[in-house]
Amino acid sequence: MTRTARLALALAGAALLALVIAMVAGGAAFPRIIPGLPDEGTLTRWGLPIAKLVMDVAGVLTVGLLLAATFFLPSDKGMLGKSALSYVQAASWTALVWAGAGVVTMVFTLSEQLGLPVADVLSGNELTSFASQVGQGIALTLVVLFGVAIAMFSRGAITAGASAGLLALAVVTLLPPALTTHASSSPNHGLATTGVAAHLVSLALWVGGLTILLAHGLRRQPQLEVAANRFSRMALWCYIGVGLSGLFSVLARLTAISDLWTSAYGVLLVAKTAAFVVLGYIGWWHRQRTMAQLGKGRPGAFTRLAAGELVLMFATIGLAVALARTTPPDVALPADRAFELLGFPMPPEITLATLASLWWLDLFFALLAAALGGLYAAGVVRLRRRGDAWSAGRTAAWFVGVAILVLATQSGLARYAKVLFSVHMIEHMTLAMLVPIFLVLGAPVTLALRALKPAARRGDRGPREWLTVILHSRFVRVVSHPVVATSIFIASTYALYFTPLFAAAMEEHLGHITMTLHFLLSGSLFFWVIIGVDPAPHKLPHVGRLLTLFVTMPFHAFFGIALMMMGTVVAADWYEQLGRTWGLSALQDQENGGAIAWGFGEIPTLIVLLALAFQWYSDDERKARRADRRADALAARTGGTGDAELDSYNDYLAKLNRRDQAQ
Repeated sequence: MTRTARLALALAGAALLALVIAMVAGGAAFPRIIPGLPDEGTLTRWGLPIAKLVMDVAGVLTVGLLLAATFFLPSDKGMLGKSALSYVQAASWTALVWAGAGVVTMVFTLSEQLGLPVADVLSGNELTSFASQVGQGIALTLVVLFGVAIAMFSRGAITAGASAGLLALAVVTLLPPALTTHASSSPNHGLATTGVAAHLVSLALWVGGLTILLAHGLRRQPQLEVAANRFSRMALWCYIGVGLSGLFSVLARLTAISDLWTSAYGVLLVAKTAAFVVLGYIGWWHRQRTMAQLGKGRPGAFTRLAAGELVLMFATIGLAVALARTTPPDVALPADRAFELLGFPMPPEITLATLASLWWLDLFFALLAAALGGLYAAGVVRLRRRGDAWSAGRTAAWFVGVAILVLATQSGLARYAKVLFSVHMIEHMTLAMLVPIFLVLGAPVTLALRALKPAARRGDRGPREWLTVILHSRFVRVVSHPVVATSIFIASTYALYFTPLFAAAMEEHLGHITMTLHFLLSGSLFFWVIIGVDPAPHKLPHVGRLLTLFVTMPFHAFFGIALMMMGTVVAADWYEQLGRTWGLSALQDQENGGAIAWGFGEIPTLIVLLALAFQWYSDDERKARRADRRADALAARTGGTGDAELDSYNDYLAKLNRRDQAQ
């Protein structure tokens, strides 16, 4: 038996043993059976967690294989090397296992929910309805479909770009099942949902990457040191992501510290936290000792410690599966439909004081704002340390945009935006038409291209090369075309509010995140075309930019007028379920929202016009200076003034003078 096969058996055994122990300790293995009530049976009771474990492990391995092929191993001008190609091919098989485990998990999940044995579930017609109409069933259906898609497309992927696309799809495929478990029913479901998503992605990249890295070393494949160094840089951020997201997930589920030792769920959380701390120590030891040994051509210490680390990691995955099967501590929730929908009680009547005081943590956008601010600051610091200048105006514009983003998504404005359509419209317009202006004026792509170092190996792709590839990709060329960017900016607003999309987005936290993120991205794309400082595939002349701006803004005014003239409430079911008893009626509030949409565009338009005027003036100044330099150079060569028209005119006058003298 090869060392890789022995490692695989050890990892599978550790995960399964941890699952069994945690199931027994948490009480999920032998629940109390009440006579007369439906019972799914022992097969489902044990088959479901094992199927979930196989599904999770296959997903982690698929992510790890594609991650190693895309980023850990050097490529040659975008083409994958021999080892990387073998990992992409292997990902097609693990993705098939992933999809197959998703089917089995779906059957066992339905068996548990109906309280029927597996045989009865398979003989009925409920499975089709479950897969297409119930949240958990739809999530598992997505796993099956996406897993099959990854398996199919991996067979023909030979470029780093194709592998990166498959990796992005694999990461997305991880999310749906996890987000339909305890997270969706947590009191603070917004915080729990984002925490679980960040936790799962960080853990998959960390565990999957180390697994393939260790297999790479055991197979004595080349470039282990390069791959290990790249993994080490990523692993630190994954560790931080796992820790912070886990902390927020715990805060969203537990209401008292005593739950950690008075409930089975809390005890399993403590065990998982202890494993996390040990893994952090092992990672520190890697960076301090074994990486140095690896650099000296002695990989034994690295592979031995990594093998032990992976055994603990896979045991933690088994523990996590058992944790998902364990009922969290009971939380006394108010019998309030608004609390169930919002994750917080209905706020009091809106005032300036409540807008300023009722802050609410939206973890996704808090992390986004922290990342935007931190990365930009790091780029500026790197340039300054290198002795390069960077515009203070661009820096100020960027951080003004980040500050407005925080106010729009974390303050009382974000809380009331879920309750009042008018406040939602303020948030929408701020995120789509105000924040992007300042972010675009900050020139983040230019900063990144200047601050990031080129790849150490010629032909390989580092962060700078990946950014360049994305900028020159066909997708960016298409979406950044002025017609396309303007169409997205305008049409998406009408499509959202005049179709059932808005109601669906308000009812689900992930839908709300997607909607809000779309506002930010579509606005950034449009204003990149209008006032963008960064390099772009399509550059409009300044007159064309003005025309595009003046053509676009009236559509938002028409949208506002259409809202004010509507006789029905958009997303009426959502607002009725909230049961708001103060303020204007939903229809009157919607009319106010339409008025806000109609009038809000004046402020962004003024800012954009000022920015365009400054850019136009600066561009003319640069052209004038460039013309002066060319004229000076020409004058030095020819002895003239350097101005071709002036020299021609002087020659003409000289000829006339000579002719007059001759006469």
